[in-house]
Amino acid sequence: MFDKFREECGVFGVFGHPEAANLTYLGLYALQHRGQESAGIVSSDGGILRSHRQMGLVADIFNEDILCKLTGCSAIGHVRYSTAGSSLLKNAQPFVVTYSQGGIAVAHNGNLVNAGLMRHELEEGGSIFQSTMDTEIVVHLMATSRASSLVERIIDALSRIKGAYSLLFLTEREMVAVRDPHGFHPLVLGRLKGAYIVSSETCALDLIEAEYIREIEPGEIVLIDDHGLTSYKPFSSLNKFCIFELVYFSRPDSNIFGRNVYAVRKEMGRQLARENPVEADIVIPVPDSGIPAAIGYAEESSIPFEMGLIRNHYVGRTFIEPQQSIRHFGAKIKLNPIKDFLKGKRVIVIDDSIVRGTTSHKIINMIRNAGAREIHVRISSPPTAHPCFYGIDTPAKTELIASSHTVSEINRFITSDSLEYLSIEGLRESVKNGGCDFCDACFTGEYPIEPPVDLDSRQLTLFEREIVI
Repeated sequence: MFDKFREECGVFGVFGHPEAANLTYLGLYALQHRGQESAGIVSSDGGILRSHRQMGLVADIFNEDILCKLTGCSAIGHVRYSTAGSSLLKNAQPFVVTYSQGGIAVAHNGNLVNAGLMRHELEEGGSIFQSTMDTEIVVHLMATSRASSLVERIIDALSRIKGAYSLLFLTEREMVAVRDPHGFHPLVLGRLKGAYIVSSETCALDLIEAEYIREIEPGEIVLIDDHGLTSYKPFSSLNKFCIFELVYFSRPDSNIFGRNVYAVRKEMGRQLARENPVEADIVIPVPDSGIPAAIGYAEESSIPFEMGLIRNHYVGRTFIEPQQSIRHFGAKIKLNPIKDFLKGKRVIVIDDSIVRGTTSHKIINMIRNAGAREIHVRISSPPTAHPCFYGIDTPAKTELIASSHTVSEINRFITSDSLEYLSIEGLRESVKNGGCDFCDACFTGEYPIEPPVDLDSRQLTLFEREIVI
């Protein structure tokens, strides 16, 4: 909707429930914020894998007739936000193949930083790819493994890849959940009337009234079959949880990394107020992502909280734009200021991040045109100056305004009266961990896994562009 980083996908799985496909549909509905371009479900009745994938939103893709055809007591699903150039049905997940060991489906949240190298190596060995997804590399590596069991083939494949992955596999009789050794993105385990549930976030467990058991641990492989659950830990954990999951991506009602997202975002707002106070009449958020931090800022500063901007929740992904006769149309159709609350006021505007700065510029102009006397922008995270390679769709570094401009320069560009960010120390304090278990490379440039190349200094192949930008 706005000039934001975007998460690439969410995964959900059910094993051992007669309404597995229906529950997976509901789970994907709860995870829709993690990807809005395509969705899919694969089910198993113990003998056959059945699949339905399509471009679009979950509610538009699935209906009662389609779900009735996805029979069986096990299912996995996927919602996807693609990277540039890869919004194609062939890249929708879960990805389904048949090989010497039978059928297998896979759903993936994350990015593999050595995908280009591995794909080239596999193609040199005779592999033929059906898609441009890095996920397909995992399947090819499993197919070439000489291991006897499914888990051993997964271990063989994962030992050759680098990057971020929360994976769900489904065969005719087994479901396997995997989280990479760094644990970049969340993956949780639940129960519902004897069935096991796996989800990217706990909000999906809440929707289907499943019991939360625990997080799947970094480096852990969980096999679920008719005999129950078996845990394997073939890889040493090197915890580096994505801190942007807490800043923006995850739903506020989810619990991830042992923390409630809403509570953490409120604390970010409180810390922001302690670090960057300013005299003002009201605190307003940029909805919806800025609301928890704005509440925290208002409480800490004792400045009244108001919804000075109202978001239109019914804007589709595309709409017909008029000519230049309506200024800032794109921002106006999504947000509208309440002039009676803004006129003559000194306003603090809270948002979670600034990426390119273009949307912030339009929002500030909108608030000023509504009559605000002063506009002070406060951002509840540090400046985002570096791209992510671990499953987040970020612009190239040259497009990130904080990579080449000072805070004062950004302030002048967005035309606010003042601009301040939460410090990296304040962010780490807000998550109550000192930062040692979190990946904050988008703020610091300290990458836990070496990026593949300097993406801004060379041409990329189509495949590389699709998986890493």
